[in-house]
Amino acid sequence: MGSRPAFIDDLARVPSDDHSAGEIAFDHDDALLDAYSRTVIGALERVQQAVVFVSVERARPGDNTRRGGTGSGFLFTPDGYLLTNSHVVHGATAIRITLADGATHEASLVGDDPSTDLAVLRIGSAEPLPHAELGESAKLRVGQIAIAVGNPLGLAHTVTTGVVSALGRSLRSASGRMIYDVIQTDAALNPGNSGGPLVNSRGQVIGVNTAIIPGAQAICFATAIDTAKWVIMQLFAHGRVRRAYIGVAGTAVPIARKSQRYFALETASGVRVIEVVKGSPAALGGLRVDDTIVAIDGAPVDGVDALQRVLDASRIDRTVEITVLRLTQKLTLRVTPVEPADARSA
Repeated sequence: MGSRPAFIDDLARVPSDDHSAGEIAFDHDDALLDAYSRTVIGALERVQQAVVFVSVERARPGDNTRRGGTGSGFLFTPDGYLLTNSHVVHGATAIRITLADGATHEASLVGDDPSTDLAVLRIGSAEPLPHAELGESAKLRVGQIAIAVGNPLGLAHTVTTGVVSALGRSLRSASGRMIYDVIQTDAALNPGNSGGPLVNSRGQVIGVNTAIIPGAQAICFATAIDTAKWVIMQLFAHGRVRRAYIGVAGTAVPIARKSQRYFALETASGVRVIEVVKGSPAALGGLRVDDTIVAIDGAPVDGVDALQRVLDASRIDRTVEITVLRLTQKLTLRVTPVEPADARSA
């Protein structure tokens, strides 16, 4: 038959007192596992003391009894401000926070935003409190380590690990509004994880754990921390999130380089319009399905999150110029955003 395959010859020449190939591979895998473990442990050491247990009471309609609920949250300032999910605390008559050291505090609601499923609470403390560092979700890459910390099913400070499975997902909130730029992860979440942090390998918070797909295998979602930062500033300023509404739904899409050069665009992506609400400011201003929004008042719009940030309270009832790509043209449309009726009545 001919000579044996080269890899068998190479193994046959290994001296008997050396490690076998199997032992070498085992040692290598063991070293990788240790490195992974050290990464997870290091991240937890930076964030774990900031994670809290949230318990609430709500009045039952029609009687004087109370019903309880629990979730997770995390401190993001040393003076007692913390983030959690809106659905954890919305409508609560009492909110109690249990810190990592077992201390309990009554919390006040600074504000909540059902449209992004986020809420900011405040507790008082005479001493600076351990708090988490907020990262940047815009810099995330699919496949990087994701670590979830929370209180699933009342099991305090449970840790699960996985990766960032996908970016830019959309998720419909309890209010019916779409939450855009949602992070998908396979770090396992369960009831009670809601409001807890999703962190990267540096222990920086990259998302707020929000939802799962029931019956699926580890398909879990977190509101991106860049969205949370914007919501925090709105709640600090107004006690609620004020938004300018134009009446479109869209998705982020890349823009071909030749189009970028031809139209002298400042962004490599934009928001393709997939729906225009009849009678909305966008419809009245001439936006159409399949238009790609690339700027508002000259500010580049490279994704849905950017579009939502640009359409802040300062643009309510003020005409703005929306730059769109339509087929082979770049057009400027004039649209007057309004504040949604449900927000005005809130």
